[in-house]
Amino acid sequence: MSVNDRRTGGREGGGAGSVVVLGATGFVGRHICEVFDAVGWTVTGVARSTREASTPYSVRALDVVSAEPEHIAALFGECGARVVVNAAGAVWQATEDDMTRANADLVERLVAATAPLDAPPRLIQLGSVHEYGPVPRTGITEDTPTAPVTPYGRSKLAGARALLDAAAAGRARGLVLRVSNVSGPGTHRASLLGMVAHHLVTSAPEPLRLAPLLAHRDFVDVRDVADAALAAAGSEASGQVLNIGGGQATSVRSLVARLTELAGATAEIVEAPSAGGRPPEAEWQRMDIGRAHRLLGWSPRRSLDDSLRDLLAHARLAAHREPLSSAFQVLPTTMAVSDHR
Repeated sequence: MSVNDRRTGGREGGGAGSVVVLGATGFVGRHICEVFDAVGWTVTGVARSTREASTPYSVRALDVVSAEPEHIAALFGECGARVVVNAAGAVWQATEDDMTRANADLVERLVAATAPLDAPPRLIQLGSVHEYGPVPRTGITEDTPTAPVTPYGRSKLAGARALLDAAAAGRARGLVLRVSNVSGPGTHRASLLGMVAHHLVTSAPEPLRLAPLLAHRDFVDVRDVADAALAAAGSEASGQVLNIGGGQATSVRSLVARLTELAGATAEIVEAPSAGGRPPEAEWQRMDIGRAHRLLGWSPRRSLDDSLRDLLAHARLAAHREPLSSAFQVLPTTMAVSDHR
């Protein structure tokens, strides 16, 4: 299967249709909108605010976390949505209640919103590797038992189950893409890699304090995640979980060192536990991505070096655009190693 086939779900005319992307102005949602738009889909992005939306596709303002199912259904019907990609959610600086509403309750609302429509859209739910929780040093397959240990992981798992249960009961069609740790241009500054990149382009050679970098994690580029969502939109598979990751366990310490090397910066990395800090959620992650390749024809195409270079380029651009008094500077100086979307 060619790259172009893979990007259109493996079939000619894969760009025909209308897609609604929830969380359209977020890190992952932005890239998903762009990849659908690039192959000819009619894209409607949905976000709480459209203030920063300057895009070739439409972006609607709607707080879907608070909206009633009938309001969401009206939007889907008005857009003629063939596919809905849920890239909305809560992780950074969010309470457990916030996560439950945005990551679990929202998916139940989406199922309820699509059920009464004459032509219910296909739902693509972006889940998280953190739904699995700690695992032994072996590849994480879709059959690996789920035992999340954080509020984020538990709320994402509840959202995944809402869609899977509805699909099993014939009340919905769609897939859960269980995504590993995401990197690339636009990575959130509250994440480990986003924070390190921002420090390297604005504050080197000042030392950077981090929690002990003991973990090995699976990383995937955000543009590869967007390609996976596009491939899932063109697939007929339903009611399944598909792992979307890089397919390898990477030392976080080596990744931070490589990011520093690529930045050409001299910055001391100080690893020290924070007061009252917790150990990493999962010390080792490697996702088995074979099922996504078999069902969607999808495999990651960007290397980690490509992802890190583009992350740094975006961080440099953002640093030139923003004042030094940005909200980032109130973040704690010691970060735990836990990367989410």
